[in-house]
Amino acid sequence: MEQHRPNLQSITMGKITFYEEKKFLGRCYNCSSDCADLQSYFNRCGSIRVESGVWVIYEKANYKGFQYVLCPGEYSDSQQWMAFSDSIRSCRTVKNVYGSSWRLRFYERPDFGGQMVECSDDCPSVFETYKFREAYSCVVTDGAWVLYDLPHYRGHQFLLERGEYRQHGDWGASSPGIGSFRRITEF
Repeated sequence: MEQHRPNLQSITMGKITFYEEKKFLGRCYNCSSDCADLQSYFNRCGSIRVESGVWVIYEKANYKGFQYVLCPGEYSDSQQWMAFSDSIRSCRTVKNVYGSSWRLRFYERPDFGGQMVECSDDCPSVFETYKFREAYSCVVTDGAWVLYDLPHYRGHQFLLERGEYRQHGDWGASSPGIGSFRRITEF
């Protein structure tokens, strides 16, 4: 008997709808693939509905600026995705969320130098758990992660997918401060 295997391309694709106004009102735009410039589709973003997939949305075009990771669900206003403004200018799907293992390593110095901490689970307070507040480099070996600059999953968000990040700027941070992090497991 042949086993059914899902099409991996369909798994990594998703569907997200952006609305100009809060509570899913006003002009909207449906998106099902990465988009480097959303500016021509809407002026501001007041609410979002994620039907499938995990998405990272960016404040600026070409995947720049503040970033927010969204799992399937309804976000009736920008506070629900912890936005700093109503500007959303690019989006892409998050890869590596399908699996059963998550692992990353933080280093206290750039280029993987100094002491290292290996993690495989969510951490609401990096300082309370590991007694450090800064990481200058990181390696993600399994899964996808969201890093927050404040404890308890607050503040600026940074997506970390499989790969090497030789300095904190490689994941988009302007400083090496880490408050908390979590695995991206929902889709």
